[in-house]
Amino acid sequence: MSRLEVTSSDHFEPSGNILLVEDEEDVREVLRKQLQNEGYEVIGAKTGSEALALAKQSSFDVLLADVMIPDLNGIELVQKVGQLESSPVTIVMTGYGTIEMAVKAIKAGAFDFLQKPFSVELLSATIGSALRVKFLRDENVALRRTVRGQFGLHNLVSASESMKEVLRIVEHVAGTDSTVLILGESGTGKELIAQTIHFHSARRQGCLLPVNCGAIPEALIESELFGHEKGAFTGAATARPGRFELASGGTIFLDEIGDLSLPLQVKLLRVLQERTFERVGGTRTVKADVRVVAATNQDLEALVATKRFREDLYYRLNVVPIVVPPLRHRPEDIPLLGDHFIRQFNEWRGSDLTGISPEAMGSLCRYQWPGNVRELSNIIERIAILKRQGIIEPHDLPEKIRHPRETSATKVPTCIPVEGLNLFHAVEEFENQLIVQALDRTNWVKTKAAKLLHINRTTLMEKLKKKSLAEFVAQRALKKSGSSL
Repeated sequence: MSRLEVTSSDHFEPSGNILLVEDEEDVREVLRKQLQNEGYEVIGAKTGSEALALAKQSSFDVLLADVMIPDLNGIELVQKVGQLESSPVTIVMTGYGTIEMAVKAIKAGAFDFLQKPFSVELLSATIGSALRVKFLRDENVALRRTVRGQFGLHNLVSASESMKEVLRIVEHVAGTDSTVLILGESGTGKELIAQTIHFHSARRQGCLLPVNCGAIPEALIESELFGHEKGAFTGAATARPGRFELASGGTIFLDEIGDLSLPLQVKLLRVLQERTFERVGGTRTVKADVRVVAATNQDLEALVATKRFREDLYYRLNVVPIVVPPLRHRPEDIPLLGDHFIRQFNEWRGSDLTGISPEAMGSLCRYQWPGNVRELSNIIERIAILKRQGIIEPHDLPEKIRHPRETSATKVPTCIPVEGLNLFHAVEEFENQLIVQALDRTNWVKTKAAKLLHINRTTLMEKLKKKSLAEFVAQRALKKSGSSL
């Protein structure tokens, strides 16, 4: 170790912190000075127990430990430090290096093994590599936290009873390994639900691999799902694993499952039944350690009745069905979703939208939303890009929303309630509730209430002239202050 020399390189800002464990004081001091000259922060320890205590108290990027140290040897220290929540990348060094010792160190979790005496250049290169691994590891942990937050249950925004039931099922099924079938129109958020299920499951450390069964040509989809061996077909120059292999330990999301051909349905049925498959052109049986979540916007029961979808596969997929209602059937979710998307796109697009005016909200609630939640998201994003700031007014909305065309499919007579509800009456009631809430918050000062609602005071006064709202407000005011408006 005496061949290690302290260089006279210029000092620069530390680029990482190192826990150095060496019981020989002179060797520890030479290493400490060398690493400090290279810009690292270095904390020294002479025993394994001391080093473990320091690692529990502070976060280190690299652990550089000699094997032959008191209390805990280097191998034992590596094992214990590796169990900490924020563990450093470890490098083991020894003057008694053997292949067996190196293997033990790597098996214990060490990143690398250095045999004394080693050069300064080798030490610097090894620590540099260890720091890159540490950076990637921390970045991966941060990314997983971000993803878990992005697909948390709180992101499935809803006030409707139908969507609350969907959330209840998602919460219950996520922790199981059961197959899930998500049904609903395009744009209702089926993939978001699949992602939420995965990131709340025991398989969340594994990957979630989506496969759009309707977008991949029929001639290629078998290879995409199950992989192929070299020479299995023209162009198969090398063997390649399929999605079921790549998703091992995680979840595979089979979107648009209703578009899968009948021959592929047979093979998928076998995977669900036996949890095994073979690659195209192969004979080796591969275990399918995946959870299957499928989705479709088609009526699978109708496809079964017309022999276009296998009945046995349908029942294998339909273990836990989740039916996502279209947005037009849950208009009470539109204000919540609107606010959610405003916050989201303010962050993503750097805009400063402050809300949606009651008039614009009325137009949004009256629209039939053939594109469902995806269409609403696209509209809010477009406004965030073009308007940039302020409150969303009716003129900011597309023409089709401000003046929707009535068709036999979308026309809802105001005089005939749908299942006991009248959409236009509900929108008016929602507007009334917003106004009353604003008045409540501002102690019935109309100027302040109008400002809170982002409308003019004259607009608020005009709305208060409406008989139903005026009477309601008057009643609330009497209860609060004992005097009429």
